[in-house]
Amino acid sequence: MHPFDQAIALKPTSEGFEAHTSPDYANMVGPYGGVTCAILLNAALQHPDRLGVPIALTVNFAAPIADGPYSITARAARTNRSTQHWIIEATQGGGVVALATAVFAQRRSTWSADEAKPPQDMPAPETLPRMATDRRPTWVQHYDMRWPQGDVFQQFDGQEYPDSATRAWLRDDPPRAMDFASLAAISDHFLPRIFMRRRRLTPVGSVSITTYFHADEAALLAQGDRFVMGTAKALKFHNGFFDQSGEIWSADGDLLASTHQTVYFKE
Repeated sequence: MHPFDQAIALKPTSEGFEAHTSPDYANMVGPYGGVTCAILLNAALQHPDRLGVPIALTVNFAAPIADGPYSITARAARTNRSTQHWIIEATQGGGVVALATAVFAQRRSTWSADEAKPPQDMPAPETLPRMATDRRPTWVQHYDMRWPQGDVFQQFDGQEYPDSATRAWLRDDPPRAMDFASLAAISDHFLPRIFMRRRRLTPVGSVSITTYFHADEAALLAQGDRFVMGTAKALKFHNGFFDQSGEIWSADGDLLASTHQTVYFKE
């Protein structure tokens, strides 16, 4: 079984599911947030009442998840003709550690158009070196990240840069065919923008992340296990919090997901 599938595996219980943190996706404090997003989404994906495919997921990280098991409940709060609205809650040690809402939909063939544009002049991933993973959080070892502008961690000079925008090629390691759970996880791959802006390590923690799924099942099938393109930037850093937004594009230039999150930082 792929390490990611092991990490998001759920055990049915009388009240919902039991999840377990994975050492493969450990972060500096608690698990990598993207995998937590994937686990919460998986609780709805695996639920017998689920209809349609996900189009939106919001996860609020209420507290660090300690190593070990935790419980997840998921319920369809409302099912309409085209959409289904989910409330998902993770608890550990008697307290809430994460809260999520998700929207699923029955996608139907309609007029469609793109306004966003994929990254331009991206070198082929095979021509770029992989970002080093030594002395970095464990979860980084399970993503093959390749930066056209070079490994930002190797460029930490403590100088403030004019912006935090970056581009990267990304893929699960070992390679894995993309599905909605892995798309939710990789949408949080964007390293904290404050690292890019100030080029130094700063204590940070994601507070809330929303991901919009533009891909349908056919788009994910076409993507397979190839690299995706990721772009990210921040809008504002202010008094202990900053935002960051990102886009995930298929290898063929199809927008698969867009995301926005709020992050805490400590001076």
